[in-house]
Amino acid sequence: MLVFSLIGFSCCDIKKRLKPLDIINAMEPNNFPATVLCARLVLYFEREKETWFSYEQEPKLLTMVTLVQTLTDHTDDVNCCAFSSAYLASCSLDKTIRLYLLKDFSELPFSPLKGHSYGVHSCCFSSCGRYLASSSTDGMTVLWNPQFGEKLATLKQPSESPVRVCKFSHDSNYLISGAADGTVALWDVRLKKLRRTGAVEDGSVIACDFSPGGNHFVTGSTSGELTVWDCQMKCLLNLKTAHDLGVTCCEFSTQPINGGINSGSQCFLLASCGQDNKINLWILSPEDATGCELRMRCSLNRHTAPVLSCCFSPDGQILVSGSVDKSIMIWNPTSGAPLYILTQHKRYVTACAFARNLPLIATGSMDKTVNIWRIGSENNSGNELLGKFRCSVQHWSEDEVCSWLSAEELQELVVVFKSNNIDGQELLNLTKENLENDLKVESLGLRNKALRKIEELKAKLESICIGVPDEFLCPISRDIMTDPVIASDGYSYEREAIESWINTKKRTSPMTNKPLESSLITPNRTLKMAIDRWIEAQQVLQMPANQGCN
Repeated sequence: MLVFSLIGFSCCDIKKRLKPLDIINAMEPNNFPATVLCARLVLYFEREKETWFSYEQEPKLLTMVTLVQTLTDHTDDVNCCAFSSAYLASCSLDKTIRLYLLKDFSELPFSPLKGHSYGVHSCCFSSCGRYLASSSTDGMTVLWNPQFGEKLATLKQPSESPVRVCKFSHDSNYLISGAADGTVALWDVRLKKLRRTGAVEDGSVIACDFSPGGNHFVTGSTSGELTVWDCQMKCLLNLKTAHDLGVTCCEFSTQPINGGINSGSQCFLLASCGQDNKINLWILSPEDATGCELRMRCSLNRHTAPVLSCCFSPDGQILVSGSVDKSIMIWNPTSGAPLYILTQHKRYVTACAFARNLPLIATGSMDKTVNIWRIGSENNSGNELLGKFRCSVQHWSEDEVCSWLSAEELQELVVVFKSNNIDGQELLNLTKENLENDLKVESLGLRNKALRKIEELKAKLESICIGVPDEFLCPISRDIMTDPVIASDGYSYEREAIESWINTKKRTSPMTNKPLESSLITPNRTLKMAIDRWIEAQQVLQMPANQGCN
């Protein structure tokens, strides 16, 4: 007991940490002499204290992770999910890829996409938003147009082996596909042709990612190897012992880090996970024009079963992992400390993905569902992350603008916007005169609809900029509530949103995912008055300085 009081950890914590010492039953006084137990505990905690105390002292970066939606459309295991600026994609052993709008997670009319004859293992969007790729046991990687659901090309793996993974380069020029026989194919996306092929030394390729610099990509195999390649398919490095029993996933942080071997060299952080229950963080450093070094930074060991997926947030500040232990863990990759554990899925968590412009995480599971989570920070409940959305819209590419048009059911404008090179900044500045005189949009109804959608987008940006109190936002739509009501779960929602939820979904709470006791909803007049007062106050605050009181 003296050791326990000195260390300050609970018995449960100590039991967990005793597992590597093979003295799990040490809490039973008769199993170990007290002196031996104390000595071993002191030795162990002396070695481990840095990890323990860094975790205990870790600042709490997240105080809210909310389940926003559960998608239940797949009829078999969900293998992968991916975000673009406008869509969420998921793929499954049911041979389909499903596409959803980010604004309300409604499924697109042409979804599901059916182009594979066997289960689909992987899906990903190009950064430009123009392409969606999917790979399957049928030995094919298919390129899709996500705006219309049309198949653009079918890329046959040269070895005709089942394709387990695919990933675009960050400039959208290349696509890599890895197969069960260990072959790796590099494709030219624009020409839709095979550029080069290679093969790992052992095992199936089931993980891959391009470095943010675009000069390298990494593959992971079932033999436990991580292999670094250049874009000429030259093997630069082969690390045979990255994970015992096999690598399951690998992903780069998009943010460069310090720590290069040469002065001024740009290094990148890579996360890999495997069958050994670990997530390893690596630093990829270029040594010269023809070489590189991959060195381990740290290993994260909190999962109790194989880790099947991992991904970084767009700013590189958060890492998410999913495991066979059915949990999702959210980490601080800088310190290696766990920040949050989510246990909503009922079976293995096979996939996780971060949205590019919104504080959303998607997780897929063998329970056939995709869960959408909203994350928030301690100081602003997510507004800091949402605030990045404002800047990102202004920097949307032409393709991302076209994706937004499709998501807002303005497909008729895609061609004219594309031909006039309308990017995010120009989108926000469009006027009625621009649409009519410059873009030659003849339909009055279409012009009005486009202007209305642009105004809604601007309003959303303004609400983000101002910092709307989170309690004023509907948990389902994340818009300011105009007719708030209280559901039987005790939470307040926008009337239209919760009525639609109850009518179209299983009768479960959007917040807790537990069954709703009743479908009755009650007006929340107190909240309505608070929202109205806040809106009036904001209008006063935004009045021009020379517009005083009469």
